[in-house]
Amino acid sequence: MADKNAKLTVGGGEHGFDVLDGTIGPSVVNISSLYKDTGMFTYDPGFTSTASCESKITYIDGDEGTLLYRGYPIEQLADHGDFLESCYLLLYGDLPTKPEKEDFVSRVTYHTMIHEQMSRFFSGFRRDAHPMAVMCGVVGALSAFYHDSTDISDPRQRMIASLRMIAKMPTIAAMAYKYHVGQPFVYPRNDLNYAANFLHMCFAVPCEEYKVNPVLARAMDRIFILHADHEQNASTSTVRLAGSSGANPFACIAAGIACLWGPAHGGANEAALNMLSEIGSVDRIPEFVARAKDKNDPFRLMGFGHRVYKNYDPRAKIMQKTCHEVLGELGIKDDPLLDIAMELEKIALNDPYFIEKKLYPNIDFYSGITLRALGFPTNMFTVLFALARTVGWIAQWKEMVEDPSQRIGRPRQLYTGAPKRDYVPIEQRR
Repeated sequence: MADKNAKLTVGGGEHGFDVLDGTIGPSVVNISSLYKDTGMFTYDPGFTSTASCESKITYIDGDEGTLLYRGYPIEQLADHGDFLESCYLLLYGDLPTKPEKEDFVSRVTYHTMIHEQMSRFFSGFRRDAHPMAVMCGVVGALSAFYHDSTDISDPRQRMIASLRMIAKMPTIAAMAYKYHVGQPFVYPRNDLNYAANFLHMCFAVPCEEYKVNPVLARAMDRIFILHADHEQNASTSTVRLAGSSGANPFACIAAGIACLWGPAHGGANEAALNMLSEIGSVDRIPEFVARAKDKNDPFRLMGFGHRVYKNYDPRAKIMQKTCHEVLGELGIKDDPLLDIAMELEKIALNDPYFIEKKLYPNIDFYSGITLRALGFPTNMFTVLFALARTVGWIAQWKEMVEDPSQRIGRPRQLYTGAPKRDYVPIEQRR
């Protein structure tokens, strides 16, 4: 509700705008009537000071290092729940009761297979195609096979589409991986839980039995929870913008995957791992830290700091613990990259330069090491991110579609090009 008023003086005239308060977090100035009242737009590159929507799903307090899914701290969900429980929470708004959880898991499990004809799509890609390129194409093609869940005006079809994408994304991601490494596809096993089934589809082969390690499956499940949603980031905003036109949900998620592919967004954990490899050994850390502090050196320490979090990334604390669990379970005691990571963490938490600039280790700092230990190549890291983030995209898309105040997205611009001019015939041009 608006209980305050902001005033803007333009050209001698004063205009009032409502100030809206959320449950928690900063208030917003409702400038939706600004152009009508003043003939002016606001200028906000990257929309860093603009609330593009009203949402009840995820809240971030970057200064305090807080991440809430529907009000629940990410630490509690990761420690005590599982990924499908978090999916239910993000979609429906509350944690499920035991019968609700069992029903939801059953409905997701029912949709794990993809249309058999879609398996032929993969042979149309080059063998060395990036798995994210494959994901963009195959997820977008889902709308060509599941016509019975593309009518966004039908609540039942919206929910069926949501369940299908949560269920099928691990299958598609595993198939993209198998195609990349030249192994046969492995069908889903509905007797396994969500994370265990994914690991089985990725690493099982027909010629021998593969047993999923429960510690590794739990780690994978926790990684999915940590990446499930993150408020109005670039890929989520892309999904909402695509959805605002009335596009079908499969196309919207494919748009989100394409945006996530960018190295400044979903590729950050891959970049962090590459940086650790570049450093090579603990004794070279001072050299690279000095380079990071040098304004004239283009080198940057990847995995430190966050555009939103100005404190310690709460997901990084959970990811650090998970990383140690995985390395311990696999007997990896002397991983040189982990040694470098741990030493860099100490420096970041104690060096005045890092403290002053609030360059704390973020989730990407630890997740790259963990995923590598699980057996995934670096070009699969962003695919796993997309798999986990699908539920957040779907929840945000569903909320947007059901919001009566939602209109098609249409950002404005500050035009600095040529003024109006007349066409000159080509023979008269100089």
